[in-house]
Amino acid sequence: MSDIADIFIIGGGINGTGIARDAAGRGLKVILAEKDDLASHTSSASTKLIHGGLRYLEHYEFRLVRESLKEREVLLNAAPHLINPIRFILPHHRTMRPAFILRLGLFLYDHIGGRKLLPATITRNLKKHATGGPLKGHFSRGFEYSDCTVDDARLVLLAAKDAAEKGAKILTRSKVTSLGRQNGVWSIDVTDKDGHKTRYQARALVNAAGPWVDHVEEISTPAPKSKKQIRMVKGSHIVVPKLYSGDHAYTFQNDDQRVIFAIPYQRDFTLIGTTDMPFDSDADHVEIETTERQYLCDVVSRYFAKNIEPADVVWTYSGVRPLVDDGEENASNATRDYVLEYDDQEQAPMLSIYGGKITTFRRLAEDALQQLQPHLGFKHGPWTSAAPLPGGDMGYAGLEAFGTQMQQQYDWVKPSMLKRMIRAYGTYLPDVLTNASAAEDLGVHFGADLYEAELLYMKNNEWALTAEDALWRRSKLGLHLSKDERAAVAAWFEKA
Repeated sequence: MSDIADIFIIGGGINGTGIARDAAGRGLKVILAEKDDLASHTSSASTKLIHGGLRYLEHYEFRLVRESLKEREVLLNAAPHLINPIRFILPHHRTMRPAFILRLGLFLYDHIGGRKLLPATITRNLKKHATGGPLKGHFSRGFEYSDCTVDDARLVLLAAKDAAEKGAKILTRSKVTSLGRQNGVWSIDVTDKDGHKTRYQARALVNAAGPWVDHVEEISTPAPKSKKQIRMVKGSHIVVPKLYSGDHAYTFQNDDQRVIFAIPYQRDFTLIGTTDMPFDSDADHVEIETTERQYLCDVVSRYFAKNIEPADVVWTYSGVRPLVDDGEENASNATRDYVLEYDDQEQAPMLSIYGGKITTFRRLAEDALQQLQPHLGFKHGPWTSAAPLPGGDMGYAGLEAFGTQMQQQYDWVKPSMLKRMIRAYGTYLPDVLTNASAAEDLGVHFGADLYEAELLYMKNNEWALTAEDALWRRSKLGLHLSKDERAAVAAWFEKA
């Protein structure tokens, strides 16, 4: 039985890697298979926020908001290099929610999650404060509140890296082609990128396939007796050249009851999103529609003094959220909470993950392990609430001192490059820069502040196999490189 894994996980998004991390840290033998790259679908297509979900209060999802706000602080301590506190400006729009309703909601937002690290909400006179400068002149009052931004794809990567460091086997570009269970054991056939087939065995299976959760259930023998109905909702984002100065973000209300965020992004850009549209097409090919581009431009143009046009867009991304179908007619009102469905036929359980949001991935993983514990019989309890993610062991309180130390140690690195790399790698930064003492020691310079040493680190330590992996998931340097420079990175990976 030694070659049989305790848990086999299908899906390399935030839920799958989070469960792999938690399980490996409890001493379980874990295998995770992802058919593409880590975070190559839904988990890299978020609004890049670790937040409570202010608008969920309107739908009375108080438990979800409370849990999310608690997790915001847990994750800020676990990955302070990757998660960045930011102040949001919510202008009061006279024709929408009354000001007292907004203030009441923000009061709850400040207090129901046990906020300790982030500052509370304040009221702003937008006529006098700099944050009102980019807005149309009739916005005179607003509220400033706290949340956090995150590099979502790197958060997935850190969870996978932590799992691997604790003994989990992470298989990327590895597609599960058949699943069978009998006499307490799952048999899982996996085909890798070169067409090689391998059979794995496991005592339990976690279906964290996101938009493909139904497909995994369909290829299982026997299939689960019952399953949740999911509704596929597409969210799209646009990125435009920087719209305003300052490190703050904006939350804009729209007359369809949605909110749209405008967030500083990658130093030179503004990220705008998101849409919510029903989706029933191929989840492998998700793209923004012309109507979504126009919608996002129209919403922010109602607030900013400068009109935004689709021609201003420099990059877009879209993803599909597999949400539990709770009967809501409007896709944007469907719950973001998660549901775990347990099926234990043949004494070989399948745990299917429906829904969820990136902020609550750690709690979801704890709940998943709690459900699997009676079958697997492990004794170790929850451990991740006080554990740093890779590179985050300086803690939130130590981030500034760590940055100063790195500036002194690597005084030859351009400040903007060093700041980006501290944010990406945290205390693993010396592993990326190796023994270099000058930029020339980092190998080929591809443009912007990307050098060969960083690509080597991504390839050898972060499962990056293509230029897309490196430039659009491990980093967003693709935004800063020219077409020819991106092609040079692709050529490097082909030869590496």
